[in-house]
Amino acid sequence: MVLVAPSLLAADWRCLQQQIGLVENAGADWLHFDIMDGHFVPNLSFGADMVRQMRPISKLFFDVHLMVADPLNFLPMFANYGADMLTVHYEACTDLNAVIEAIKKQNIKVGISLKPQTPAEVLKPYLEKIDNVLIMTVEPGFGGQKFMPEQLSKIKTVSELIGKRDITLEVDGGINTETARLCVANGANVLVAGSAVFKAENPSEIIRQLHLSGENQWQLL
Repeated sequence: MVLVAPSLLAADWRCLQQQIGLVENAGADWLHFDIMDGHFVPNLSFGADMVRQMRPISKLFFDVHLMVADPLNFLPMFANYGADMLTVHYEACTDLNAVIEAIKKQNIKVGISLKPQTPAEVLKPYLEKIDNVLIMTVEPGFGGQKFMPEQLSKIKTVSELIGKRDITLEVDGGINTETARLCVANGANVLVAGSAVFKAENPSEIIRQLHLSGENQWQLL
């Protein structure tokens, strides 16, 4: 089953409640929050208070992607404000095991994200401890970037590393109905889509097509 996680980074922030209601009614499975601190990535987005304010208005799974330096400093507030999963960057953690354990103590799911230049193999020591792997198919920090096709081989490698473990494999960056099929064909099962959903004339149809990305995979192989 392919899950769809619209990214609020591409939403109209002037009317977030309506935008969230739109994608929820359109069949979205998760809601993706891109948290940027201006240090780990060269951009700022929103913080924990955004999660707190959106939590009462949505029943969707809150997928919080922390693109921040020193993520340990941020974990409790996001967990307390309604995150269902916190995904941290491998590259941002000096002691990733400590970060994973700190998230688990909050009784929420934990994920690891990899930037494009980080090899899949770094995940091996952590696969028995996590719930999600997020592969960035663009350089993190800005929405609306072009998909990097060279990341498809990494998605496939991570899928093979995960094997039969109960770990979701999420992709984020330049995802649309075409690139989604390529990602799913290589093992992804969670699709983060920003502009493709929020800028569409018919978000329901885009989400429907993203859900069907696993159909007819043989045509892509």
